[in-house]
Amino acid sequence: MRRPLRPLILALSAFPLLLGSVSCKVRPPVDPDKVIIFGKPKDAVTLDPADSTEGESSAVIVNIFEPLLRFEREKTTVTPALAESWSISDDKLTWTFKLRKGIKFHDGTPLDAEAVKFNYDRQKDEKSPWRFKAKMEYWHLFFGAVDSIEAPDPETVVFKLNRVDATFLTNLALFNMGISSPTAIKKYGENYFKNPVGTGPYMFKTWIRNEKILLRRNPEYWGQAPKIDMLIFKPVPDNSVRLLEHEGGSIHVLDGINPDDVPRIRKNPQLKLLTQPGLNVGYLAMNGQKKPFDNLKVRQAMNHAINKQALVNAFFAGGTLGMVAKNPMPSTVWGYNNAVTDYDYNPTKAQQLLKEAGHPNGFEVKLWVMPVSRPYMPQPQRIAEAIQADLKKVGVTSKIVSFEWGTYLDKLSNGEHDMAMAGWIGDNGDPDNFLYTLLDKENTKLGSAANYAFYRGEAVHDLLVKAQKVYDQESRSQLYQQAQVLIHQDAPWVPLFHSTQMMATRAGVSGLYLHPVGEKRFETIYWAAPERTK
Repeated sequence: MRRPLRPLILALSAFPLLLGSVSCKVRPPVDPDKVIIFGKPKDAVTLDPADSTEGESSAVIVNIFEPLLRFEREKTTVTPALAESWSISDDKLTWTFKLRKGIKFHDGTPLDAEAVKFNYDRQKDEKSPWRFKAKMEYWHLFFGAVDSIEAPDPETVVFKLNRVDATFLTNLALFNMGISSPTAIKKYGENYFKNPVGTGPYMFKTWIRNEKILLRRNPEYWGQAPKIDMLIFKPVPDNSVRLLEHEGGSIHVLDGINPDDVPRIRKNPQLKLLTQPGLNVGYLAMNGQKKPFDNLKVRQAMNHAINKQALVNAFFAGGTLGMVAKNPMPSTVWGYNNAVTDYDYNPTKAQQLLKEAGHPNGFEVKLWVMPVSRPYMPQPQRIAEAIQADLKKVGVTSKIVSFEWGTYLDKLSNGEHDMAMAGWIGDNGDPDNFLYTLLDKENTKLGSAANYAFYRGEAVHDLLVKAQKVYDQESRSQLYQQAQVLIHQDAPWVPLFHSTQMMATRAGVSGLYLHPVGEKRFETIYWAAPERTK
C-alpha cells in the first residue's frame, strides 16, 4: 500500500479553492509523491527578502528568491548563483559581476543588471519610493561600505565601495539579498511582502496567515529542476503538537525539536533525524542604556548568577545536544578565542557584586522571553523560568513577559526591554557576522538595532572595523580574539549556549541537507520511496 493519503488529503483539501483564487484554470490532481509539507514553529513575518531578518521568513524566502551568489551545500564558501562570475579591482574597491543569461522572474520579466541595481538601490536609498514601510535592516548591518551600484550593460553589475570590506563577497550570499522582480514590486506596492516574485526553484501561490504558505515548482527554473511540485509551509507553534503531526504523517519535514524528544524520534522507524553542529548562540541581553544594566558590576553579577551548565543539562538532552557558551559566537567559527575564561556559576559572588553596585537587596526587572522555539532556544518559556529561579536566589525579582514574534523583534530593536532572551544563527560563517552585527556600537540605532544590549564599546568597535578592512584571515582572527576578551570583560550579555542543529523527516524523504547558516532550501528534496502501512 502506498503512503497513507488521509493526512495529505486533509492538508490538500483546500487547494482547489486556494488555487482558484490565483487562476481560473483547472489544475490536475496533486500527486502526493510530489508534495512536501514542512512543519515549522511560526509563520513568516514577511516574504520580501530585502526586509527580512529572521529565520521563520527566510525558510520560505530562500526557495523563492536567489542572490547573486549562494553558499555551497553544507559549507559557508560562496559559489555562483544569478551571477556566473565576478572580479575585484586591485584597490579592492570595485566588484564586477557577470549575470547568467536568459533567466526570468516568475512573472516572466527578464533578470538583468537594471533589475539587480533596482533591488539594491531600493535597500540602500532610505528615500526610495519602493521601500514602502520596510526597514531594510540587513543592508544597514552588512553593506555600509557600498557607495554605488552601476549597470553598465544588461549583463554586468558593478559595486563601488567607499572602503575595503573583507566581508562583502560572503554577505552577498545572505538570504535577504535575493533579487525580486522590479515589476512585481511596483505592481503590488506595500503589499509586495505577501506577493513575492523571484527567480528561484519555487513560485509563490498562496499565503493564509498562521495556516499555510503554498509554493509551486518553477517549470522554467534555470538550475537543476526541483523534484517536488508543491511545498507547503505549515506553522504549528507547539513543539509537541508539531511532533505528533509529524509522527502521524501530516508533516513530512519537522523543524523545532525539543531535545528531550530526540530519543523518541530516533526510535521511530518511520522517522529520520538529521543533525549538524550549530552555527548559533543563545544569549541573555542586558540593555546597557537602562538602569541598573549601565553598571558593569550588575552585568557581571548576572553572569555569575545563572547556572548555564544546569540549563544545558536540562534543556539540551543532558548536554548531548548543546554546550555552554562563553563567547558571543560558537567555537566552530574561525577566530574563536578559547583562552577566554567563563564567569563561573557563583551566587555568592553575584550577591557581592550587586552589593558593590548599590543593590544589596537586589532589584526588580522584566525578563523578556521569545514566543517561539528556535534552534538556540528550544523551550524558551521553560528556560526563562529556570533563569528566573536563578536570579531570585541572588535577590533579583524578575517578571517574565513576551509578545508576538514580529512585535518581540521590533521592540527589541527599539530598545524597550530591560533584559531579553535572544539568539543568532550565523549568516555566513564569518566572525564579523556575530561580533560586529550583534555587539558593535554602529548597530544600536533605535528601530533597527541588532545590538540588543546597546553595547557601545569604543575599543571593540575599533577592532571590529579594522578587521573588516583586512583580507588575511590569520590577521583578522587575531583582531576578533582581542575583541572577544574586551566583550567578556564588559559583559553586555550572559552568553548561554550553542545548540546542535536538528531537523527530522519521514523515512521516505531524501535529498534534504542541513546547512550551517540554517538555510531551508528544498530544491533537492524528494520522496525516495512511498511509506508503507502495516
